[in-house]
Amino acid sequence: MTRILCALILIILPLRVLSDVPQVVGASYVSGRLSVTISHPDTGWDHYADAWEVLDTNGNSLGIRELAHPHVDEQPFTRSLSVTLPGDGPWDVLIRARDSVHGWSEPIPMTLP
Repeated sequence: MTRILCALILIILPLRVLSDVPQVVGASYVSGRLSVTISHPDTGWDHYADAWEVLDTNGNSLGIRELAHPHVDEQPFTRSLSVTLPGDGPWDVLIRARDSVHGWSEPIPMTLP
């Protein structure tokens, strides 16, 4: 019985931690402005989504948008950043989000028209 309980805890605990990682749920690029929508269970200043970043497909940063405060009552939320994407679209990019506890999420591949 103890082994089963320990096994369940080892399975459930990482799932709980992953559920608190910020999720990139959308993005759009219009006239040099990249808007990214993030979902995260912000609880206040102790745990909140505090940035997002756009990367090229080689992992080079094209811009970071710092988020200055928690968005407890505004979920999901969208914030924008002026970014110059090279050449003509569509653009294949990676977008990731960061929170104050877990750090950066895995980058999400997106194609921006």
